[in-house]
Amino acid sequence: MRRTRLGGDTATAGEPVEPELAIPFDILDPEQLETPVILSSPHSGRVYPARFLDASRLNAQALRKSEDAFVDDLLAPANALGAPLLRAHFPRAFLDANREPYELDPRMFDGKLPPFANTRSLRVAGGLGTIARVVGESQDIYKRRLPVEEAMRRIEGLYKPFHQAMRGLMQRAAGQFGMAVLIDCHSMPSWTSASAKHERMEADIILGDRYGTSCHPAFVEVVEQHLRMLGYHVQRNKPYAGGFITEHYGSPGAGFHAMQIEINRALYMDEQTLEKKLAFTQVSMDLRDVVESLMRTAADLGGLPLPVAAE
Repeated sequence: MRRTRLGGDTATAGEPVEPELAIPFDILDPEQLETPVILSSPHSGRVYPARFLDASRLNAQALRKSEDAFVDDLLAPANALGAPLLRAHFPRAFLDANREPYELDPRMFDGKLPPFANTRSLRVAGGLGTIARVVGESQDIYKRRLPVEEAMRRIEGLYKPFHQAMRGLMQRAAGQFGMAVLIDCHSMPSWTSASAKHERMEADIILGDRYGTSCHPAFVEVVEQHLRMLGYHVQRNKPYAGGFITEHYGSPGAGFHAMQIEINRALYMDEQTLEKKLAFTQVSMDLRDVVESLMRTAADLGGLPLPVAAE
């Protein structure tokens, strides 16, 4: 049995975000914590505020192309094993929690950004900063520049509470088990535009550990081996080595491990209609089995009792 702890009570005081996002995220928590494994889905949010849609030159269907659609649903069986799940409700096109807090493009805003803002990252140059400029095939999101206060409002009201919750989960796990193992879950398009022409993504799943720096190799190896055993084509770190969350929260020497999982969307959904495929259930149960193996590995490494799987 799980209880849902809502994220709204952690919001920073000040001007509220859009009413549709009064609860910006939630944590699906077990009644009793029995594993240091934590699941995160920062890009599967699908609550699109009316004011955001009014400011966009794109419709909701086009904006949803940037979603890691249904990743939180994919993780439901794994969550039922007892691994807490932190999931955003705000969409990635509105605010990206897998960026630095102030990774912002000055061309997007009326007003002066704070001096500590990172305006020169490769992600900002590509239009994919904390407040994205584009979605999909480099389609501009906004009709006009945003007030700089709008960026600060989203960061204070959504980004900071989300990361406060994630830090809390990591610290709680480390305090109880001597380690925390964060699995940051995403989905990727079935094609890549890394070259001049689109190419099909060869991998079914890509594991990112920042080239061995964010996670103990034993955790990555057990996930990779189990996925391969289930028949998935798995790659490591290329083209996705892990974003801000993996880099920021992964510190293996201090007992904090972070691994990113990218799942090919074509495995479980129609990328054009954004509908689940019949294979969705099988992919979801496979992820459950992988997380269960990871939980057992964490228990072995930490000398912990094995968690009991939910019926």
